[in-house]
Amino acid sequence: MPASASRITRSLLLAAVLVAAVSAHAQKAASTQLAPGFTTRPAASKLVIVPADMELFSISAGGVVEPRADWTDAAQKNFALALAGERQRLGANVTTMSEAEADEFAEITTLQSAVAEAISLHHRDLKLATKEDRLDWTLGEAVQPLQQRTGADYALFTWIRDSYASSERKAAMVAMAMLGAISLGGEQVGYASLVDLNTGRVVWFNKLSRMSGDLREAQPAAETVETLLKGFPALQQ
Repeated sequence: MPASASRITRSLLLAAVLVAAVSAHAQKAASTQLAPGFTTRPAASKLVIVPADMELFSISAGGVVEPRADWTDAAQKNFALALAGERQRLGANVTTMSEAEADEFAEITTLQSAVAEAISLHHRDLKLATKEDRLDWTLGEAVQPLQQRTGADYALFTWIRDSYASSERKAAMVAMAMLGAISLGGEQVGYASLVDLNTGRVVWFNKLSRMSGDLREAQPAAETVETLLKGFPALQQ
């Protein structure tokens, strides 16, 4: 075989191996997002969106984190608008719960937050050997009142904490960098959790943790929602 043909063959083989590796990684990532045996939502299923548990913060020059109610209010509106723009992904049979309605189910949302925190810690980071990388978590019968009130099959819960360096903080970071010190700016962390209201199972989960993103403006907020919903289960065709 000529040398040029041999090089082409090796290149093709290498490309095939790389494609296979990327595909395997993507499949593994998808499998860890989904509960065992769950792949898609029934075509006629109904989804209720629970208001996001969200809070935004400002980081002062000295690194003090301070809540900003005005930023949080703007972020809630931008986040809700971005979710409304994801109806092709979420499906047509979607309703959004009001803040007042959500307050009635505070115990369920608190329980869900605790379970989601456990998933974030033990499914993604400090993995439990007994779970074997399976998304095997449930809220049990506690979700039944929510199902009975809404008639929904699934509920989408979201939680986000976002912080931003103030102009003084940014100046301090530059000064510290010139001295060889490392200081951190803002961070965006959150999760999205899909719960089967008929069984209580968490059937899909995605976590977000990065040093970028901005919920205070509509366009970057839409990017955050798109990233948070990556891998969201599709409806059956």
